[in-house]
Amino acid sequence: MKDINNHISRTLKSLRQTRHWSLDKAAEKTGVSKAMLGQIERGESSPTIATLWKIASGFQTSFSSFIEEIHPHINEPIHRSGTAHQFHPNDNKIRVMPLFPFDKQLNFELFVIELLPGCEHLSLPHEVGTIEHVIVIQGKIEIFANKLWHALSKGEGFRFKANQPHGYRNLTKRTACIHDIIHYPKKRLTSRIK
Repeated sequence: MKDINNHISRTLKSLRQTRHWSLDKAAEKTGVSKAMLGQIERGESSPTIATLWKIASGFQTSFSSFIEEIHPHINEPIHRSGTAHQFHPNDNKIRVMPLFPFDKQLNFELFVIELLPGCEHLSLPHEVGTIEHVIVIQGKIEIFANKLWHALSKGEGFRFKANQPHGYRNLTKRTACIHDIIHYPKKRLTSRIK
């Protein structure tokens, strides 16, 4: 967890310096307070998933770039596995892991997300043109999109425009697991890889 927080801190500082943004400018672009951004940069505070999404959206970069290094597109087969993480004490019912972090050529990233019993996670709109594909791997969930909750069971998928308020919840007594594929618009993104 400490390694992730250090990576978030370094990534935020690097993005801000690359753009020559002051903390005031970064706060204006992300909607996250100058004080909070400063604390995250100094490693004094870990952001919630919702806050990290606001920062990524404001900098027009991928969410996964804050969790791990983004490597250039590789033409060889890639085998990955790992464990979903809790990022902040307030995110105690949701765990996230980038199974395939942001791919600059394909403009997408794929997450494994675990929703613990009673989890309800709401997300602010992403950039216009962002599309999410959610596939339920285990359990039952509901997705909030187009101002309605949509029920999904294992093996079912749901696609929606993510430039609107949206969310995910697990009203059951068992942990649910989903794959969330986020596809960004072509004009995007400024990942840290040049």
